[in-house]
Amino acid sequence: MNRDFLVTNKSEEIVIDILKVKNYHDISGKDTSVEMDEMWSYVGSKSNQRWLWRAIDLATGKVLAYVLGKRRDEVFLELKGLLEPFGMARFYTDDWGAYERHLDPEKYIVGKQNMQKIERKHLMLRTRIKRLVRKTICFSKLGQMHDIVMGLFVNRYEFGVAV
Repeated sequence: MNRDFLVTNKSEEIVIDILKVKNYHDISGKDTSVEMDEMWSYVGSKSNQRWLWRAIDLATGKVLAYVLGKRRDEVFLELKGLLEPFGMARFYTDDWGAYERHLDPEKYIVGKQNMQKIERKHLMLRTRIKRLVRKTICFSKLGQMHDIVMGLFVNRYEFGVAV
């Protein structure tokens, strides 16, 4: 959901289409393990950080959910809420504190050995979207534009939804 768009536009002018990506999220009967990680970027200057939080299915590598925001517990909890319908059995993450604070210790596994797929997806994003490269003269000047570009890319290449 693009909250900035909703704030700047009149509600009576907004048409909402809810699409189910066919068979994309069907992970029933499979090992319900997920890789979760966050990727750093910035808007305007490096002091104004933005984070892309993603969760991917460990077995298939498909993105299950993503959230754009700051590196704070509230943003992680939003991502965690999007994953609740999937009934995840295990979470593979790095050792950032929000995971430890908000995940069941019996389901939470720290370490990079089970996070190769999500790290590869981060590399692919940095390769394809120039504004995500760490040393570049291309960067987003507005948070709204940054979120739009990231959302369009993830929706197109991960979910197959051409917007």
